[in-house]
Amino acid sequence: MRFKIDKVLQDFHSHFAAKGFKAYLVGGAVRDIFLHKKPHDFDVATNATPQDVIKLFKTVIPTGFEHGTVTVHFNGLEIEVTTFRTESGYSDGRHPDSVNYAATIEEDLSRRDFTINAIAADLADGTIVDPYDGRKDIKRKIIRTVGNAHDRFMEDGLRPVRCIRFACKLGFSIEKYTYSEIFDTEILQKIASISVERFRDEFTKMLESDKPSVALNLMEQTGITGIFIPELLKGRLCIQSDYRGFHDFDVLNHLYYACDGAPKDKLNVRLAALFHDIGKPDAKKILNETITFYNHEKIGSDITRDILTRLKFPNAVVNNVCHLIEQHMFNYESNWTVSAVRRFIIRVGKENLDDLYDLRVADIYGMHNKKVDFRYSEPIKRLVELKDRIAVELEKNNALSLKDLAINGSDLIAAGFEKGKKLGVILNHLLDCVIEDPGMNTKEKLMEVAKKM
Repeated sequence: MRFKIDKVLQDFHSHFAAKGFKAYLVGGAVRDIFLHKKPHDFDVATNATPQDVIKLFKTVIPTGFEHGTVTVHFNGLEIEVTTFRTESGYSDGRHPDSVNYAATIEEDLSRRDFTINAIAADLADGTIVDPYDGRKDIKRKIIRTVGNAHDRFMEDGLRPVRCIRFACKLGFSIEKYTYSEIFDTEILQKIASISVERFRDEFTKMLESDKPSVALNLMEQTGITGIFIPELLKGRLCIQSDYRGFHDFDVLNHLYYACDGAPKDKLNVRLAALFHDIGKPDAKKILNETITFYNHEKIGSDITRDILTRLKFPNAVVNNVCHLIEQHMFNYESNWTVSAVRRFIIRVGKENLDDLYDLRVADIYGMHNKKVDFRYSEPIKRLVELKDRIAVELEKNNALSLKDLAINGSDLIAAGFEKGKKLGVILNHLLDCVIEDPGMNTKEKLMEVAKKM
C-alpha cells in the first residue's frame, strides 16, 4: 500500500533527498490518515542527524537536540524531525538512559509505544512500513503495545495513561494482555513515579475527548485515579437518590456523565463538571428519608482547589473552576426581583455567566446520562428565563460593580471623609442602593446617602 503524499511534504522531503537522506512520516499523522482524519501534527523520522537537518532548512528549533529531535518550520507547518534511534534503560521512568542512532526505520519503529503509532510512510513514494500490523489494529480498533506490554510500560510510566487516553479519544478497545498489565503492582508503581505535569497533560487530553467518562472509568478500574485523584473515589457508592428521584447514579458516575455533558471545547467547564459535587460524600446527611448535601459546593470547591493545585494547573484555571463550583447551586425562581437578578450577576461575574449556564446543563445531563430535551425540562426552562432576564439587565448597562458607581473613594475623601476601611463599607452600601434603584447612581444622590451614614 502507498500513501498519496501531500505537496508540502513532497517539497519538504526534497531537501532530504537532495543530500541522499531518507525521511518518513510517522506516528499520529499516519494513524489519522488511516482513520480518514485530517492530521494536524507532523512527525518525521530520518537517517539525517540533527546537525544535518539544521543545514537543510532555514528555520530549525533544537527542541530535543540531545534526543535527536528538532522542529522545522516549513511552509506554514511545524514538523518535528527525529533521527532514527534506539533506546535503552529508563531509570527515571521517562527518559532513556542512552540514545543510539539506528540504521533503519524498522529499528526506529521498534522503540515506539503502540502498534497504531508504529507505522511509517516513506515520503519519497508513499510506501508503507508496518512491521507490527498497526494497520490491522486500526481496522480492528485495538490498542496494543509494540512487543511485550510489561516491558513497554516499565520503560515509561506514562504509557499506560496514554493507552487509556488513546482508547477514549479513538473509541478503541485495549487488547486484553495490554490492559491486564496496567493492573500489575510494578506497573502501577511506575505510573506513580511520573511527574504530575505529565499526568495533567494526558488527563487534560482525556477531558477534551468526545466522551471523557470512558477514560475516567478506565482510570478508576486500573487504579490510576487512586494514584493521582483519590478524592474522586469517595463518590463511588455514595447514593444521592431518594424518593424525589433527582438522580439515577451514585455521585461518581454522576460526575463522569456531567463531564460528558459539558462542552468539549471548554476545559474549565469540563473540570468544574467533573468536580462540582465532589464535596457531597463529606456533606451527606439523611433526615426523615430525605438526603441532603448542605454546603457541598463550598466543600467541593476547597477539595477541587487542592486537586488542581497538586496537578499544577495554572492559577487562573484553578480560581475559575473553583468559582464555578461554588456558584453552581443557584436556585432561580420566577419570583426573583430585578435587584436579585442584578445581585446574581455581580456574585457570578458577567464573564462567568455563560460557563455557569453550561455547567448547569451538564449537571442536568449527568443526572440521567442523557441529552436534555429543552422543550420539556423545567430546570432548563427556568435557566432560559434567567438568561433572558440577565440579558435585559446587561442591556441597561446599570452599575454592577464599585467601578460603575458615579462616586468613588477620592470623591468621598475630597468631601471630608477619612481614609480607611470605612470608605469601603460606605461604597459597598452605595452599590447596594444603586442595585435596588439604578436611578440613585448620580454623584449628588450618592453623596447625600454617604453623608447620612
